[in-house]
Amino acid sequence: MELIFTILKEGFSGSAKSIIQIAVIVIPLIIVMQIAKDFNIIDKITPIFNPISTIFGIEKEASFPLIIGIIFGLTYGAGFIIQSIEEGILSKKDTFLVTAFLCLCHAVFEDTLIFVAIGGNGLHIITIRLILTFIVIYVISRVMNKREKTVQQTTIP
Repeated sequence: MELIFTILKEGFSGSAKSIIQIAVIVIPLIIVMQIAKDFNIIDKITPIFNPISTIFGIEKEASFPLIIGIIFGLTYGAGFIIQSIEEGILSKKDTFLVTAFLCLCHAVFEDTLIFVAIGGNGLHIITIRLILTFIVIYVISRVMNKREKTVQQTTIP
């Protein structure tokens, strides 16, 4: 019985620590994002990423959460995606494409550094990861755009 209580104690304390770590990351992120929006910093940064949004056929507002997720990882990217969805900035299509991209390619620098630390070639890891992700998301976006056009053509009299 004592073993069960020890296991439960470890489980709860580990979960509490994880929740606190996530809160420490996400709460400041959302605060910074709100400040960036209030001072129109995001509007000044997003034009830099317009080529990415053009390639994937997403709205320019979707490129910012995408870049944040690529650089800082899923937790940060998810914070921006959730905030953007709640504010009605991201469409369902944009949300899907950004999320799919981040599933394939997130925390590029952090993960690469981990693999370099154990002997991997950082340049190869980043290059292959980005190229494959861009190809997959490009194909998915084209299929989605084609379906969207087909649906529009069939519903317009």
